[in-house]
Amino acid sequence: MPQGVGVRLPLPALFNSNGISSKFMPFLALIKKKKTNMDVIVKNLDPLNAVLTVKISNEDYQKTYESSLKNYRKQMQLPGFRKGHVPTNIIKKKYGPTILAEEIDKILNKSIFDHISTEKINILGNPLPIEDDKLKVDWNNPGDFEFAYELGIAPDFTLDLPGKLKYTMYQPKIDDSLIDKQINDLAKRYGKLISVEKAGEGDMIFANFKELDENGNVVADGFNQSSTISLEFIEDKKVKKKLIGAKPKDEFTLDPKTISRGDADMAAMLGIEKERASLYNRNVLMTVTDSKTLEPANIDVALFDKLYGAGEVKNEEEFRNKVTKELNKMFVADTDRLFKKEVSATLIKKLKIKLPDTFLKKWILSSNKEATKEQVDKDYEMYADNLKWQLIENNIIKDQKIKVEGEELMNHTMELIGSQYAQYNMMIPAEDELKKAAENVLANKDEARKINDMLYDKKVMDFLKSTLKITDKFISHEDFVKKSSEAMQ
Repeated sequence: MPQGVGVRLPLPALFNSNGISSKFMPFLALIKKKKTNMDVIVKNLDPLNAVLTVKISNEDYQKTYESSLKNYRKQMQLPGFRKGHVPTNIIKKKYGPTILAEEIDKILNKSIFDHISTEKINILGNPLPIEDDKLKVDWNNPGDFEFAYELGIAPDFTLDLPGKLKYTMYQPKIDDSLIDKQINDLAKRYGKLISVEKAGEGDMIFANFKELDENGNVVADGFNQSSTISLEFIEDKKVKKKLIGAKPKDEFTLDPKTISRGDADMAAMLGIEKERASLYNRNVLMTVTDSKTLEPANIDVALFDKLYGAGEVKNEEEFRNKVTKELNKMFVADTDRLFKKEVSATLIKKLKIKLPDTFLKKWILSSNKEATKEQVDKDYEMYADNLKWQLIENNIIKDQKIKVEGEELMNHTMELIGSQYAQYNMMIPAEDELKKAAENVLANKDEARKINDMLYDKKVMDFLKSTLKITDKFISHEDFVKKSSEAMQ
């Protein structure tokens, strides 16, 4: 989904005669397919736009309106009247328009989506009310009503797969240098810090930081903070050179911006607020208290047991094989992301899917009050491509009868939780504990939807991989990371 100025533009769910696609959640509550007496007419303006008109007569709402008035009266308590004994005429005068509007809204909701379902109209987004003076409602003088809405119609298209097109599956070369790098990183992660006489190029310096005034004197009531800096991450070459060789009790007067990574990092280092850090323009007095270097862990059974559990890996050869498998697994998501980007761009260009652009821009603005017209115009092309790909995915899901069963959802959630434990080298819980954790995650509707969509995406990807003409292309780890980063933008 495109994102501009920090505001996410919402993609519409796709409503059709069978309800929402199993992948996408309803954008409005689904209405039971029960016929109404409403006069609903849809006039097609073109293949992608239509106007829906609903005519509601007095008899369509009078019974439910009167019933709501009675229910409201039972709960109403006004000065001078006992609860439930406020005269109906007072209720009607004071709250009648509001109650009527609520009842009409319910009837409209039902009649509109009953009609869309019955007539098998595939729409994008929500129907948008048309502002027309002729259709203005006088809630104080109810009678017959008429409402009109804009509809954005989902385009029809035929997905021609596989065709003559060829696609590239980019994969990183898992060579000895990459394996060695990963092993070194693991050794460092489980290494230990030891004090050294002088700080080396990649070492850490423990120091005290005091605030200085414009003349370089310590501010009596200024900050006085003990923190740690890593020489590895200092970008200012002059300052870095100055600090290499630092030993306890050494003092340095320097600009804190030169040894920190942004305002947040500087604020934490000096023990001040981020806002103050962004405005701070004086030097600090840095007094070294200690210098430490990271001594990597030995590549031995003790490390293997910490990483994978006792006895799982017995020697260095098994360790390298384990690391190789983990690296291959690590890059699967990125490989799929790159492949998806190529396939989606190619199919979108090939199919030339047209959208009700004007309607969708209106719908975006009505759905996200933070979005501006300028932002929508700027991001719309990217937004439209995302929607077109959503339509293509739905086409595949429908044609291939792809489904996600409850058991699949549970098992996948358990796998995700287990992989998170493995990622942080923590012991994976027993199956019953994993299941309980998964149930807690799936109890959250938003999380359940994300995982549900994740599974559908995986199944769509599996279908594409098995159907399209694909050539594997192995590239260096550096090039792969670069391509993967570009795909996420």
